Amino acid sequence: MEAIGGFDPRMVRQGSFDFIGEPVSSDVAAQDRAAVIGLLGPAPVPVDEIIRLSGLSPAVVQTVLLELELADRLDRLAGGRVSAR
Repeated sequence: MEAIGGFDPRMVRQGSFDFIGEPVSSDVAAQDRAAVIGLLGPAPVPVDEIIRLSGLSPAVVQTVLLELELADRLDRLAGGRVSAR
């Protein structure tokens, strides 16, 4: 703790985190989000395949996948694959 230094207690967030409401990023259109979610299922799929099939930019796909992961609705697997929970 000494190596890190002090911290400002006002910067610590109180309470629990809830990712079930609004999306994390407002930069992604609803139809883009729906397109990525529609490509996910219980079988693992490479992220590159989702990017190719969706026709969306890698940044948009990765943003949606991160939102789903934070909402505990996505599993990341070895080899750059993902699956819906």
